[in-house]
Amino acid sequence: MDVDGEWVDDDASNTEPDQASAPPDISIVDDVNTTAPKRRILPDAEATRLYAHWKSLTPSLVESLLEYTNQTMSKVVIPAGEHIYAVCSRGCMGVKSTDILCLYFDLLVRHGLFPTSPSQPRMAVSIELLDFYHALFERSCDAVNAMASALHSFYTRRGFHAINKKGERISDPFRRSLGSAIQWHDILHLRVQERLDAVIRDCDAEISRDPESSPISQSRTAPSSAPASARILQQRCPACFGGVSFGRSFDDGGDIHVATDGNFHHRHRRAAGDSRHFYDPQYVLPKEQVDLVGQRIDNARKKAPKAYSREVPDEAVDDCQESHDAANGSKQKANMDAFDDSGWMALVCRHNIPLFFANIDTPGEQQKYAVALLEHLYSLLPPEATVVCLYDVGCVLDRSLSLYDILPDSITSRLVFVTSAMHAYGHQWSCQLIYNPRLRKGLGLTDGEGVERLWSRLRKLIGITRSSGRSRRIWLLDRQASSIGLELRDDLGDWIHRRLGRGITAQGAKAQKVLDACGVSIPDLREQWANQKASQLSLRAHAPQRLKKELDTVLVLQGDLDTSEKAIQNTKGVIAKGPASQDTQDVISGLERTHDRLKSKVESLYASLNIHTSFPELEHVDLEFVRILLMARDLKINIRKRAIGSFFEWDKLDQAVGGAQQPLGTKLHQHTRKAIAKRQPALMTAIRKFNMYCERLEELHQAEWSIPLPQPLPTKLADLRDGSNLMEDVWISPSEGLTPRWLEDADVRDGIRAMLKLDRCLEERRRLGFEADNLCRWFGRELAAVELALRRASNSSLSVLLGQRREQMLLLKNRWINPFVSAVRFQYHVTNSVAIADRLCSTSHHTPPQLHWITPVQLTMPDTSQGLPLADVFSDNTELVPLESDQTILDYFLADASDDEDSISDDDDETALHLAIDTFRNVSLPLPIRPTPRDLQFSRVFTRDNNSRGACFETNDLQILASATARLNDNCMNGSARLLQSLSSAPNVSRCAIFSTFELVRIRDKASDDILWRNTRRLSYWLKDIWIVPIHRTTPVGHWVLCTVYPRQRELFLFDSLCGQRAWSSDIESIMELIRRIVSLANDRGYPLSADAADWTAHPVLDTACQTNGYDCGLWVLASMVSIFRGYHVTGLREADMAWFRAYLLSSIIALPTAS
Repeated sequence: MDVDGEWVDDDASNTEPDQASAPPDISIVDDVNTTAPKRRILPDAEATRLYAHWKSLTPSLVESLLEYTNQTMSKVVIPAGEHIYAVCSRGCMGVKSTDILCLYFDLLVRHGLFPTSPSQPRMAVSIELLDFYHALFERSCDAVNAMASALHSFYTRRGFHAINKKGERISDPFRRSLGSAIQWHDILHLRVQERLDAVIRDCDAEISRDPESSPISQSRTAPSSAPASARILQQRCPACFGGVSFGRSFDDGGDIHVATDGNFHHRHRRAAGDSRHFYDPQYVLPKEQVDLVGQRIDNARKKAPKAYSREVPDEAVDDCQESHDAANGSKQKANMDAFDDSGWMALVCRHNIPLFFANIDTPGEQQKYAVALLEHLYSLLPPEATVVCLYDVGCVLDRSLSLYDILPDSITSRLVFVTSAMHAYGHQWSCQLIYNPRLRKGLGLTDGEGVERLWSRLRKLIGITRSSGRSRRIWLLDRQASSIGLELRDDLGDWIHRRLGRGITAQGAKAQKVLDACGVSIPDLREQWANQKASQLSLRAHAPQRLKKELDTVLVLQGDLDTSEKAIQNTKGVIAKGPASQDTQDVISGLERTHDRLKSKVESLYASLNIHTSFPELEHVDLEFVRILLMARDLKINIRKRAIGSFFEWDKLDQAVGGAQQPLGTKLHQHTRKAIAKRQPALMTAIRKFNMYCERLEELHQAEWSIPLPQPLPTKLADLRDGSNLMEDVWISPSEGLTPRWLEDADVRDGIRAMLKLDRCLEERRRLGFEADNLCRWFGRELAAVELALRRASNSSLSVLLGQRREQMLLLKNRWINPFVSAVRFQYHVTNSVAIADRLCSTSHHTPPQLHWITPVQLTMPDTSQGLPLADVFSDNTELVPLESDQTILDYFLADASDDEDSISDDDDETALHLAIDTFRNVSLPLPIRPTPRDLQFSRVFTRDNNSRGACFETNDLQILASATARLNDNCMNGSARLLQSLSSAPNVSRCAIFSTFELVRIRDKASDDILWRNTRRLSYWLKDIWIVPIHRTTPVGHWVLCTVYPRQRELFLFDSLCGQRAWSSDIESIMELIRRIVSLANDRGYPLSADAADWTAHPVLDTACQTNGYDCGLWVLASMVSIFRGYHVTGLREADMAWFRAYLLSSIIALPTAS
């Protein structure tokens, strides 16, 4: 940015390496092209390399993002500083200064910034902004262009203009960079979530193997030996898949209800192209898996169909197949020349939660998509689980699976199809008797319309994904489905409340009122309903389907005969008015004879069809009556379809106007009304024609035929909607004896519907009880897994996210309480989950610390070392300044495992800690003698008072100490610490036990007790009051820090010369594990040591960094040890004193005897 507030885009490659100029601006990268380049639809080599770099980079940033999340969760975010520095790395022997513009990705992420490029980024985006965008994405979908344009406008109005090095303004400086950051930040976020889910999954598996923890729920349903559903299903809908008992019969509704349907609005333009693969979807099935199912279906259809028992006559299913586009897989619903993907097929549970998707890449809705989704679902279910699938054309798919070996018997025997509730009314009535969920026993109030609700939520994706890359289209849908699924899962408790109130209670009361008014007993209604089903499912009830085909020939010929007879009579009348020759009369006579012969042949053809033999009940029925009856039946089916479509249109329009759905503008509203109004006259004309047929049939009807006459339909849509006979087909078979009550008595028909509604409400209540039980059981098990994961020291980097997950689970408790599961049961799980985690975790009393960083108060002590000889530097007799109990500030809290998550409150007493600063500095001391090169050629040996070797300094170690900028290694640190301890005569030195830098490494590597004891017993630490533990952090680069342990006071003092706060969480976990194990080892071997594991307190000793370079951290740790020997908490040395301190160490080592 220049002095006038302009962003200037400079090319770093144009700056010569030796040019002493300011580093180039890294804000904006853009090219201004006068001509638009040709659009690329496939990734090129550069794009491939870019994606490969991103894929290799994101795993390395997981720890950095976790560290940043741990430090900023539930806190006010502090903006990143103007400068970001790297800390020293281990093993470097020197420092080379070069002017180069370099940003480390892990440092950017640790400071809350995400790069926009995987190599040499010129811009970084705030992680908080990316998190906000992700939350915005969940509500408004992809809005990269809007966000980029908004940022550009905002900065422009603030006086910051994006320009290139030519001084030209850049019209769109953020879109590409922001889009890249959003995409790959989401991938990084997913990597973190995968690690979190893996940890919880492992803990859940451990709990399931524990005999005392299984089952952890006092459920009303006894657990079976069958395995549970796959964890992925339980996570998506615990109400459906959290059960422990499977094999429920279909009369009881089966175990699981799912719905599937396709949508062809989510098409993808072929010209939009594709990018490199960058995301593995969690919801979308692989194309290869779907195509294999399609090949299997094609191969199966080449074989002869199998014989099977038909519940619904084929004539009815054929009619359903012809009337539904979804049943015709070859019907083209999208122009595949313009689109390479034509839509999505979704599978949802009965709570509308998306389970899986299949990408439709064929012109029509082929059966392979639904079959692939169901097959994938069964692969994740126990072998006894039964499934009810609701599908628009479930009847057609059910017949296909019965005719061909598309799915194995192990699946088809546990699978039942029904149609979705709203689409069922477009099917034949006989089809509805078997496949309508409102008429089928056991299905409760499951409607199967959850897929439509899902499409409504995903409609905002249609325009965006149509022109996105194919891989990005899948990513957008998959991430949106994940967001919807999590929201609906958390809403399960409210869903149960709504279903209980608006569904069972409201609909049940209305049905009971109708049932009371009809005056017919329940047993009589059940008998009438059984008779109705038996009659309307019989083959005789479907005679019209075959009669229509067979009588069409007769009816066509009859119509031709009527036309020819009328023509003959007209001709004969005209000729009779005037003189006619004998030849003319002979021709007319011949025509009459020919007509009579044709009429005789038509009657013979009608007899040859043997209709009366196949259907003896129609033997004495007039052909004209049968013809009109068939036409009335066909017309009523057509009226029913038109009427239901009109009902849906008006409902959607009314809901949109009322705000229940997406609002319509005035123009669109009027256009919709006109379109509906245009279709209404055709419906009214059809109704009037049907009513004319009813009148004609009444005229032709003879009582001895015993065929019930159809009733006229109302001509008002409101009356038609509420009519009881719209859904019933025209009866064409004679009835034996009296007309059935279900056919002629309106009260019986109303009573049957009310009885069925009450049955469904009762079934729904039972299913809600099962689902509430599943929900409560899953809550307890998941919470126990989270509690156990929180207690694992290896999960310290995830402790904040695990704590957040636990908090979310606890908040769900109040939302999921319902009339079927009381608050007592949920509270039992909350308490029991803690007990289970404590029992399973051997270190349950070491709960991962919740770190709260507070600035310490430092007390500067009088400088008593000024002018002391060098030999007395480490011989101060000043005693340790006591810590007043009412002046202790708690910077870290390590919660006891027995405490709940709310044990630390804002009301806890917080007192100030006064830290004593060692004010000794080298101002009056001479510099040590500079060593000669010869002094560095021989190793040195330090021996203890008992003549045992304490340390050996190799020549390499001497070279490191001789270099002004070299970082100390483990040998330098361990040997120098022992040497400094031996040189000091301060009283506190005998109270200190200095542990090796390798001890914490052994703890993290889970070394055995024998190894740990062998390396620590020489310290006699059980007799010491102060334990000094130097720590080397290897990531992101090497850095030395120090922890001082006061076991009797249960306090930790933490020193970090860079004043870093973010890595102490994992360090304290390892330190507490070290303390636990060495205390246990000492007690087991007869050295009594008391160190209570509870109520430990950790204090930082610095509030500001004392080191600015990248190589003196080891010296700062050694200097801090010297201050601890002298009775202080903090060293008083400054960074300028480190050169002298390094020289002093080297001189002291050189004074040691050489190694033999």
